[in-house]
Amino acid sequence: MKFLVIEQDLRVSGTSQGIISRSFLAKLRIAYPDSIIDVVYLKQYASEDRLDLLPVDSIEEYILDLKIPFFTKWLNKIYWRFFHISLTRRHIHNVYGAYIGKIDYEKYDHIFIRSAGLNHETILGAKNLPILKKAIVNFHDPFPLFWYAGSTSILTSLELFKLKEMYQVVSQAKTLMSSASLMSEDMQSLYGCRKKFYFLPHQYNESVFDLSDVSNVLKKNKKIVISYHGAIMFGRNIQILLDAYQELVENNPLYEENTAFVIRTKGIDLKELAEKYSKVSNIVVLYTLNFSNSCNEQMHEADINIILENGPLYCNILVGKAPFLGAIQKPILSISPERSEMRRIITDNQFIASYSDKDEIKQKLENLIINRMNSDEAVYPFGDYFGDEKFKIMLDKVLFASNEY
Repeated sequence: MKFLVIEQDLRVSGTSQGIISRSFLAKLRIAYPDSIIDVVYLKQYASEDRLDLLPVDSIEEYILDLKIPFFTKWLNKIYWRFFHISLTRRHIHNVYGAYIGKIDYEKYDHIFIRSAGLNHETILGAKNLPILKKAIVNFHDPFPLFWYAGSTSILTSLELFKLKEMYQVVSQAKTLMSSASLMSEDMQSLYGCRKKFYFLPHQYNESVFDLSDVSNVLKKNKKIVISYHGAIMFGRNIQILLDAYQELVENNPLYEENTAFVIRTKGIDLKELAEKYSKVSNIVVLYTLNFSNSCNEQMHEADINIILENGPLYCNILVGKAPFLGAIQKPILSISPERSEMRRIITDNQFIASYSDKDEIKQKLENLIINRMNSDEAVYPFGDYFGDEKFKIMLDKVLFASNEY
């Protein structure tokens, strides 16, 4: 079997999509060890991505020139106001399309076009190209931004034209999929298409990373360390969690003496967050780390890891860190809205609490702390959901999908 995977992000740090995409290639190799896997990597700028660690047969790497010509920028100021079409976006998609259009796609049995970020350039760059007839189009996030859970984007005429543009891709593609069951259901409804949206969860595989850098790992100085690594965006609320933890510490000397909460985050004013909880010495607010240091800190120093889903009302995406946290076999606490992907895949209710209920968060966090004080045995919050066998089963549903709804 011959696979072609068109990727936009294979970075080793600074992005969840790079980690997810690298792991997808590793899991694809495990699922089909004797297959040919070729990769076309369309990147926006030069970066050192350790492509030598990826178990593929070939990688064609291209750095795209996405600089917008002056005349296009000038004309766009007028054009989008009258026609609600962005010429700058169209120029970027045409650049991607020029590379995708040169691919000899007919020699492959299966073709994945994988999006990255919120703009979906690889997918939209393939619009109206014959490769789409054989392509499995993977949505990393919903599109356009207005439909992203937790987004404050306004529904404008330009957003509606983006939706119309993506509908053409959806109509032309062979197979459609996302990483979450809820997202696939929502996208199925949003685009109103007669093709089924399949889903294939994000994965994590350690073999495609170099985790030797531990230079900035914060060594634990308490018996139990609670840890959150990630951005604060799209309605994620860490303060209700910290408020719950603060009450635990202030009301019980056992927790004050034996626990710490380390936050490594971006997308929020760290100084303001640190000042708010400055009276609680157990709460440590720090900048994010590169992937190697972050992995090691969560694997070896943390005892309980935190997931913040988008919110506050629903989260239809699968957060990128979930498969990694599933792989390290430690307790997690997912702070989640009532309608969320985590609520579908976490097998034990002790590992999930509601965004809107501080008492529930406090109770479940306390239970996890007590349990971890008494035992450091491996736990499996997601069961076998991210296992190799499960991946192969779900992958085959996508590869040999019927387009009938």
